[in-house]
Amino acid sequence: MAATPAEGAGGSSDQLRDRARFLARHEPFKGLSGDALARVAAAIETRVVHAGEAVMVESGPPGKQLYVVRQGAVELLHKEAVVAVATSGEVFGYPTLLTGLPPEFTVRAREDSLLYCIPEDLAVEILSRPEGVKYVAGNFRERLLQSARIMRSLPQVRTRPVTSLVRSKPLFCQPDTPIRDAAEVLMAEGRSAILVPLPDGGLGIVTDRDFRDKVVIGDVPADAPVSTIMTTPVHTIGIEVLAPEASIAMMTSGVNHLPVLDNDGKVVGIVSASSLMALDARSPFALRRSIQGAHSEDELVLAASDLPHLFVDLLDAHLDAPALTRVLTVLSDAMTGRLLDLAFAKHGRPPLAYAWLAFGSSARSELTLASDQDNGLAYDDTTDPEVDQYFRRVAQDVNRGLERCGFPLDPHGVQARSPLWRMSLSRWKTVFRDVLEGRDLDRLARASVAFDFRQVAGELYVDLALTEIMREAPKHRDFMKGLEQLGTDRRPPLGFRQRLEGWIDIKKDCLVPIQNLARYWAFMRGITAHSTYERLTAIREFEGHETEQERTLREAYVSILHLQLRHHANAVRAGHRPDNVIDVSKLRPLTKATLQEALREVAGAQKRFPRLAALY
Repeated sequence: MAATPAEGAGGSSDQLRDRARFLARHEPFKGLSGDALARVAAAIETRVVHAGEAVMVESGPPGKQLYVVRQGAVELLHKEAVVAVATSGEVFGYPTLLTGLPPEFTVRAREDSLLYCIPEDLAVEILSRPEGVKYVAGNFRERLLQSARIMRSLPQVRTRPVTSLVRSKPLFCQPDTPIRDAAEVLMAEGRSAILVPLPDGGLGIVTDRDFRDKVVIGDVPADAPVSTIMTTPVHTIGIEVLAPEASIAMMTSGVNHLPVLDNDGKVVGIVSASSLMALDARSPFALRRSIQGAHSEDELVLAASDLPHLFVDLLDAHLDAPALTRVLTVLSDAMTGRLLDLAFAKHGRPPLAYAWLAFGSSARSELTLASDQDNGLAYDDTTDPEVDQYFRRVAQDVNRGLERCGFPLDPHGVQARSPLWRMSLSRWKTVFRDVLEGRDLDRLARASVAFDFRQVAGELYVDLALTEIMREAPKHRDFMKGLEQLGTDRRPPLGFRQRLEGWIDIKKDCLVPIQNLARYWAFMRGITAHSTYERLTAIREFEGHETEQERTLREAYVSILHLQLRHHANAVRAGHRPDNVIDVSKLRPLTKATLQEALREVAGAQKRFPRLAALY
């Protein structure tokens, strides 16, 4: 559909006042005087763009205007992948405008939208003010952080070993097994191939295609031995082979199944042509595209259902534990963003700038398949009570959608649908200050969640305002004392002679003590890194050296986190919902010994902690 040409600058007095009021609510125009706002309003050209129409093209001609979305939404795409969505009140086009370089993104209308177009000279003047420079710098910083998080979190899984595609143990039957019996086993297990061990030590293979072509369509009777339809010898590959190499081997051999052998020649599984062809469909990038392209909550839930399988694939591909939790966090962020889009389509565009906040493990990019959802919402200051009711309805939809996508509601009610976790930015500042200043110490546990926060979506940038308050924490002794107690109250579950016995909650008993210690040390030094691992690393960088105890604590954290994720993967393979409860008696001896040693390091750090805290 052709675009409606931009209307010239100017307009009626009512239109100009409406534009000025709108701009005054959004950065970088908030601090402009009335006269300056009136000048900008008078210079604006309006432009209607229709869904699918490009406003700017990646690597195309440099932009000559600054754009403000008045109504609707536009997508920012890089290499045809959606990297951001700008909605009402958000600004785009300033990087190419300020640098004169080609646009780094294609900007395309997600729906029919109305844009305000501000001429180059006036736009540069606005962005050159101290407030404008701060806005541009803040946005560049956020984009850099987001890009770094995504690049670290979404690995190229086509370089993973073929073993990551093996979902289950191989099936076997004897050569004299009747074809009918072998087919029943195959159907009952939902597999596409069964192996036949031969007396000479070799292997035969029978696939679903053999049953179809040789028995159903052909003339081989169903009571004949399976050896009459098997293929032998069988082409095999080793566990060290990468998935792309397996694809080539399969194509050159003219087969659709390859048994995978370990270093001792034992079959560990079978990789199929369908699993190789679906490789890209199960990559984090592909799943994120499916999430962002969902047209309804039901479609989103269907896309999210592949997350546990992707998680197992990535763990089998030996992705390190912190990177794997970042992958889950990025994909959860994508679900949240899409649910917000769907909520806005249902309830109308936000009346004010807002920020959707993640707390707890999601804020620290430490999300797991056993995590619940911890979130909140901040919106720009207003005296209109209907604004909060609007965001309540939106939050209810998003919280319900995330629950359907596999992230249950937090049992303590840390959800944006609750008024305790949904409020104006001024009230959020008050809550943070009250906790620090001791007027609300009963909320210390709440603060330990809220102070681990991260903005997921929205154009109300709260990071600077709330982080500045958090940096004041070392000045408040009562608050720091409370954090110190959180760091030492929960002890690792080591029994007599520092040994593990019985059942443990690997999150509460093993990981939370480290997270609490890292949070305290980071707050004490004014470090605002989000994740536990980054906090432990930042402490080393801050001090310029690393003690043996600090290094072993960081290694203990990664070791315990990896064990937690392996426990979750085992649950997925068994068809159970992942949890954090582990029977220590069922751990392998080496795994148990490693966990015991890691927890001894945590216990040692807790013993040293009061002495270190006293130095503060």
